[in-house]
Amino acid sequence: DPKLSSSPPVPLETETVTESNLATSPIIRVSDLPPTATTVQEWRAQADAAIVKIIGVKIAPTEQGIDITLETEAGTILATPTTRTQGQTFYTNIPNAVLSLAEGNEFKVENPAAGIASISVTQVSPTFVQVLITGVDRLPRAQVSTNERGLVISSTLSTTMAESDDEIDIVVTGDRDAYRVPNSSVGTRTDTPLRDIPQSIQVVPQQVIKEQGASRLIEVLQNVPGVVQGFRSPRRGSNEFNIRGFYSGSNLLLNGSRLRVGTGQPILDFSPNIDRVEVLKGPASVLFGSGELGGTVNFVTKQPLRDPYAEIEFSAGNFNAYRGAIDLSEPLNDSRTVLYRLNASAQTTESFVDFYEQQRYSVAPTLSWQISDQTKLTLEAEYRKISISGVDYGLPIEGTILPNPNGRIPRNRYLGEPSYANTEKDIFLISSNLEHNFSANWQLRNIFRYTLTDEFIQEAQTSKLLADQRTMTRFSFEIPESRESAYELDSYVIGKFKTGSIQHQLVTGVNLFKQDRIFDFRPTSNTPPDIDIFSPTYARFVPTSTTRTSGVRDQTEGLGLYLQNQITLAENLKILLGGRFDIVGKDSEDLVTATSQFQQDEAFSPRIGIVYQPIQPISLYASYSRSFNPQAGISFNGDQFDPQRGTQYEIGIKADVNERLAATVAFYNLTRSNVLTTDPANPNFSIQTGEQRSRGIEFDISGEILPGWNIIAGYALNDATITKDNTLTVGNQLDNAPRNAFNVWTTYEIQSGNLQGLGFGLGLFYVGERQGDLANSFELPSYTRTDAAIFYNRDNFRVAINIKNLFDIDYFASSQSRTRVYYGDSLTVVGTVSWQF
Repeated sequence: DPKLSSSPPVPLETETVTESNLATSPIIRVSDLPPTATTVQEWRAQADAAIVKIIGVKIAPTEQGIDITLETEAGTILATPTTRTQGQTFYTNIPNAVLSLAEGNEFKVENPAAGIASISVTQVSPTFVQVLITGVDRLPRAQVSTNERGLVISSTLSTTMAESDDEIDIVVTGDRDAYRVPNSSVGTRTDTPLRDIPQSIQVVPQQVIKEQGASRLIEVLQNVPGVVQGFRSPRRGSNEFNIRGFYSGSNLLLNGSRLRVGTGQPILDFSPNIDRVEVLKGPASVLFGSGELGGTVNFVTKQPLRDPYAEIEFSAGNFNAYRGAIDLSEPLNDSRTVLYRLNASAQTTESFVDFYEQQRYSVAPTLSWQISDQTKLTLEAEYRKISISGVDYGLPIEGTILPNPNGRIPRNRYLGEPSYANTEKDIFLISSNLEHNFSANWQLRNIFRYTLTDEFIQEAQTSKLLADQRTMTRFSFEIPESRESAYELDSYVIGKFKTGSIQHQLVTGVNLFKQDRIFDFRPTSNTPPDIDIFSPTYARFVPTSTTRTSGVRDQTEGLGLYLQNQITLAENLKILLGGRFDIVGKDSEDLVTATSQFQQDEAFSPRIGIVYQPIQPISLYASYSRSFNPQAGISFNGDQFDPQRGTQYEIGIKADVNERLAATVAFYNLTRSNVLTTDPANPNFSIQTGEQRSRGIEFDISGEILPGWNIIAGYALNDATITKDNTLTVGNQLDNAPRNAFNVWTTYEIQSGNLQGLGFGLGLFYVGERQGDLANSFELPSYTRTDAAIFYNRDNFRVAINIKNLFDIDYFASSQSRTRVYYGDSLTVVGTVSWQF
């Protein structure tokens, strides 16, 4: 046979797949698909008819490496495969294919070329063929294309060691991302298939974010069952959300490392440089230290690309909403070892709430440098400027949820003072990520991050509703200085080794952080006049001098040591063991009394999990994990309070329905202990005898049902209650924790013909009744909101129209108290145009 390299493959379309999008891209040759099926029966018939025989495997050396040709019968074409990498092995998975070789249903050759340890072609299921290319000491690169004889995989050695996923070039047909993401690092700090992690994890990929037109974090998290809006307005611009019934807004990560400033303000609302959002359910202290117990959200940023890339986007909508964004990436040298990416955006919007206005500006540059075959350095920065006027502080329940003899309060009513309602935020972040491979099996990662937030606030807020049920008192204040800075250093080693037939993947590291904060609260000497909630009069308030009534300057430092071992006892049996020991010290100074206090907490957080796969697509798992969260204060006896502790037991099933569709069912029992409650003997003090529990069932499914038809959906049944307390009634439900919640978002894109690229999306989001406060004195009613989208993709051009709250229903997103309940957004229409070049 002549060398295959003498007849180079001619691809239909070329895409460079990077580390950030490799796991999220179903690589589909749209032009090779049969006419679009309209029923499941038609699709199954087409799938059966499309099965292609591989009648031969040929290997030929080339100047750069080796070519592997999967020969097919004349006139038949293999579906373009999906791909992934693990260690120094490159996987090519080919659907609708069967091996029909003279030598049987498996082909394997050892040491076919320098640097290549083995090549194997195996029938792993009745209609599924897998090709494995394993390097001797590093990950091979691969290029997949077609020629007149079949499918060709051209393999060479990468310039980096095993962890060089971002340098895989693949020639493919189609450029649509996937709804299903099979791998994640948020649950283990290693790139691990979700089915091998004994804890519920859901990923919202870039395609879902884009097709929904999401511009706020809570709009992304609405796709995750068990996550709902927290106790503040969705228009406040802060990350307030509950996971499994518990507040979790401070549990934010950026590329797997904790954001420790405030409630994650560097990702305030939603940053344009975010590629996907990962949600780890339950305690995560074993990996990330102190935090809330409900769950953790990880933002994965867009990384530099090896080929030039540019995208310009503009959107406009009602409420004077306008947004422009650019995304640029390009190598800075001929060898493509130095790459950059720049994301920038500017946005202005109003709201259905009177006097509300927000401007956001963001610039986020990223630089990656492949220093050598073994070492890579990535530098990221972000600057954000946010201005908000007319902050939404909600409405009283009388006249909204409950009847009011004076009538119903309009949902657009603003009860603050327009001339004294300003928030200015300046946010700066810089981080470095150094990766060094000692060998194919051992790697060092070092992450450093510095974050700075400055905030200035002037506000007039409502206080209480008077007996006439139409007059509310108000107060006003200024926060001239709210400043936080944080340094985070996380250094850990990942190692793979064997003890006999048992495989281990070890993660061990040290985490250091330091956080400084100053907060100055100053009420105005005069107060705003009372306001008539049914006939308000504004512009009557002129603030006078302010006086500091509270203020604090504190410094928090922490040290964490952690160890984790992913143990593979057999191919279908895996165990996860982990533990972390933390020391956290906090030194606080009261700026009013000039007194100071020091508190130190120590905690050990374990995690144990097991995964058993009775068959390859099914994973049965069980886990136990704990969290801790320091809380300041002393008891009547002068003893410092212990940290709150979270304990979770979880069992579940993860199923790969097929290569494009996956589902998870999780059962959990989550308990928060050491909760502060009133000391019966000394009512002015607290004791730590309170306890709260959340238990329930979650189901999620995401992926492709049929070619062009995607879905992400979920259901959560949650019972979050008070189980011990000296003040609140035992058995009360936790606030903003619905018992039932359901979400589904589905899109269909026409795959062929004159209308190819035209797509439609529909979403239903149901949130059940929720208690408005811990006393359970009122209830937020349930609602079902409908969203829709229509979009058109053609070559590098995209246009879309997104409609949120299609039927303009009145609904309540959350509650903070009886005087502050928050309406969800009204009908919102946004049109978007983008162009890639």
